[in-house]
Parts: sequence; C-alpha cells; structure tokens
Amino acid sequence: MALYEHVFLARQDISAQQVDALVEQYKGVIEANGGKVGRVENWGLKSLTYRIKKNRKAHYVLMDIDAPAPAVHEVERQMRISEDVLRYMTIAVEKHEEGASAMMQKRDRDDRPRRDGDRPERSFGDRPRRDNRDGDREDRPRRPREDRA
Repeated sequence: MALYEHVFLARQDISAQQVDALVEQYKGVIEANGGKVGRVENWGLKSLTYRIKKNRKAHYVLMDIDAPAPAVHEVERQMRISEDVLRYMTIAVEKHEEGASAMMQKRDRDDRPRRDGDRPERSFGDRPRRDNRDGDREDRPRRPREDRA
C-alpha cells in the first residue's frame, strides 16, 4: 500500500467536535477500503490567505494515511460532496515523518534571530540619542511653546 499525507480545511463556523466527527468519518472510509490512518493532527482554526467560499478562517487537519489508491479516491470524492470541507490536498510520500509536524512544533520567540543583527546602539554626534518621558530629545534644548489664542 502507498503512503500519503492528507490535509483538509473545514469551515470556520463548525465546532471542534464536528471537525473530530469529520476525521472519524474519513478514517472509517479509509479503513473500510483496506487502509489505515496513522497520525492525525488538528492544527486548529487558522486564518486563510484569501477568502474561500466566504470563509476567512478554517480548521486545518493533517492525516497520515497508509492505504490503496481507491481508498484515497473515495475519501476525496466524499470531501468534494461535503459542504463542511473547503479544500483538501493529498500527497504521496516515501515515508511518514516521526514526531510532530512542522506546524505543531512551537518556535520560541527567543530562538529566532533578531532583525537588527545584534548591532550596537547608534550614536548621534558625541553621545547616544536618548528620549526623555515627554518624547523630546535630550541632546537639544526645549523650545518654548507658543500659546495659540
């Protein structure tokens, strides 16, 4: 049997329990046709890059499938019929990934490189520029404010 990664997007207005019910329905179709489903990852409700059928968000779900091609075709046929599924994509793979997918791996903010490249503080003239609490710069005298009547 062939190995597949299958991702589908469900409408934003259905609940997480309904998404789980969809997953169980499609797992049943695959198992009825002689396949098996390995890892199932629910990536949650995420924003779409562009609107799809008037939806700005969607529930993303990843399924690792080990099944013959007719089982995958049947799942895709049922997803085309379903009003709850916005998009789906099935990709044949050599082997399934171990552990969490890239979407589930949490990147810590401290691990990312800084945008400024850790460069030193800039200086203006002979001393560094510092702003005081009023937003005025300390390296020049304050101008008197004109009263407007």
